[in-house]
Order: sequence, then structure tokens, then C-alpha cells
Amino acid sequence: MSTDAGVVDARPTRFRIVLNRIIFRGMLFVSGLIAIAIYALSPETAWRFAKLQARNLARLCGVKVQVRGVDRLGEGPYIFTPNHQSHFDIAALLGWLPGNNRFAAKKELFKEPILGAVMSTLGMIPIDRDDTDASIKRLRKLKDRKSSAIIFPEGTRSRDGDLLPFRKGAFVAAIEVGLPVVPVVCRGTADIMPKGGYLSILPGRVEIDILEPIATDDLAYDDRDRLRETVRERIADSLRA
Repeated sequence: MSTDAGVVDARPTRFRIVLNRIIFRGMLFVSGLIAIAIYALSPETAWRFAKLQARNLARLCGVKVQVRGVDRLGEGPYIFTPNHQSHFDIAALLGWLPGNNRFAAKKELFKEPILGAVMSTLGMIPIDRDDTDASIKRLRKLKDRKSSAIIFPEGTRSRDGDLLPFRKGAFVAAIEVGLPVVPVVCRGTADIMPKGGYLSILPGRVEIDILEPIATDDLAYDDRDRLRETVRERIADSLRA
């Protein structure tokens, strides 16, 4: 296997592909139910369990994850804004991004029977694009609990790996709540879990780069576009490097 990020095994066997698919779906279902049960006894233990299982998923599927830039972070909390290449971004960020973090996701996902229950139990943040005030209130509660938020500013996965336009929501929220924005670069996840691949995970390598936090204390609502473009430019520059 090459050491380059995103390079997968040249010829993963059919057995390996099927096995990884079973591992992914099985762990999502079983670990989710276990996390819900643990949460009733200890919310923090449930969250640590979820992070551990994300790492176990990568290990069992033959995915190596490397993280750089952890030394740039302080105590937090933050709003992390990663690029979005595949579903595996979520597992990699959940397992390896430092701190007590919660993902923001569109509210429709919370209606899914198992996934929705797991997300609600673990304190994920439902985002209503038609009600920005409600979303900001949820983020304020998260800040009060010293938890960081992970928001994909592209809003959806890129089909070809190219960086999509960034939406304003994450940056409006960061300014309103007063949390620093941390650009995060995910490399290799598009090859690990290709879009349209029927939830298949291929062995390979993923890199996560944590870039310098951007303070929002002195920013106002009118600065949202400038903040958005600054974050996008930093992520784009890092992807080109």
C-alpha cells in the first residue's frame, strides 16, 4: 500500500470489500444501540465509547488515520469547519478530532429510526435551514457545556473531490455564538469511501489537518462573508499543497 493519503489497496479482494461493508453496517447498528444504553448510565462514557468505536471501525477496515495540527488547539470550545469528501469524514473526525465534539446535521436525519435515535442521544445538533435562530440557540447550549461543534460548510459531499462553495450558516453561527472557527482539511476519504459505493469502505490512508483557529470575538454579522471566504481559501490552499 502506498503511504500517500487516500491511496487504497491496488486490488482489494471482493471478500475484503464485502467484509468491510458488513463491518461498517454492523458496527453502526450494534454500537449505536450500545451507546444509547450506556448513555442512560453515563453520557460521557457513551461519548467516549462512540469515539473508540469510530477508531475500531477504521482499524478493522484497514484504514490508517493520521492527524496533524493538534498543537494549534487550546481548551476550546470551537466550531470546526471541515471539507466533506465522503461519509468516512464523520468516522475519522469523530474518532480522531480532539475534544468533546458534536456534529451538526440537517434535521431530517434525526427522523431515521436508528441513526436518529443515536444522534439525538449523543447530543448531535439538528440544523433547520429555515430557522437559523433555533440552530444558534442549540449552539449556545453546546458552548455552555464546553462542547465544540463540527459543521460541514459545503453542506453535502463533493462528488469529484473538488471543494464546493461554502454556505454561510456555520460562520453566522460562529459570530453570533462567539466561538473561534477552526478550518479542518480531510484528505483521502473520497477514495476510502467513494460516493455511490453502497457504503463500502476500502483499505487506505486518511489525513486530517487542523489549521490555525480564527477568532470571532471582534466580528459582526457583516463579516460573515469575509470569514467564510477566509476559511475556504485556507482549506483550498492546504488541499493544493
